[in-house]
Amino acid sequence: MAKPPNASHRTNWLLAALEPEDVALLEPHLETVHLTQGQVLYDTGGTISHAYFPDDAIVSLVNVMEDGGTVEVGVFGCEGLLSALVTREAFGRYVVQLAGAASRISCERLDEMRNARPNLRHLLMRYGEVLLAQALQNVSCNAVHPVESRCCRWILSMRDRADQDTLPLTHEFLAEMLAVQRSSVSMVTRTLQTAGLIRQSRGSITVLNRAGLEKTACECYGKVRLIYQRLLPDGAR
Repeated sequence: MAKPPNASHRTNWLLAALEPEDVALLEPHLETVHLTQGQVLYDTGGTISHAYFPDDAIVSLVNVMEDGGTVEVGVFGCEGLLSALVTREAFGRYVVQLAGAASRISCERLDEMRNARPNLRHLLMRYGEVLLAQALQNVSCNAVHPVESRCCRWILSMRDRADQDTLPLTHEFLAEMLAVQRSSVSMVTRTLQTAGLIRQSRGSITVLNRAGLEKTACECYGKVRLIYQRLLPDGAR
């Protein structure tokens, strides 16, 4: 469902960080779309036709294994951009994990703007560096950190992007994102609830004690936040 361009495009941190001249050129080609939870924007091997600047929606990039299992390899929220690389081929499944709005532009038009506007090109290159650094940190995290600390990191990261304490999360979804058994997630969330860090309801998790969650989360949560602070301008984080 598309809506006309409006000022809400600046809700996205990357768009908000652009120079006024760059925004003026981009805005006529942006449309606001509403993304629904569970919606698959692109599947593995498909062609990415549009780039998305999420406003309050959150999209996960998951790798689909031969046995049908999935593992999250990237997340895109209000801090970033979901776009194609050189080939415009989707290397995984882009699935909406939190419903909301996003600003959409065709990849062809974005490429034209990027080639013509050095400031835009530089910002998107820096964001690409952020994504690479974040992916490398996530690989290390998945290899060495226990499920409990990884789960806390994931909940905190989603809470930051959604800017709300109550998140529409199920144990099944968390297990898919963390690439663990659902029983492992149930045990971890039960422990976190007993400790007063979260409250579980049917289909949702509410953050009750953010500071406590940060103490329980692995070091990767803080390191990824520092990556954004170091590589992106103030308006883009």
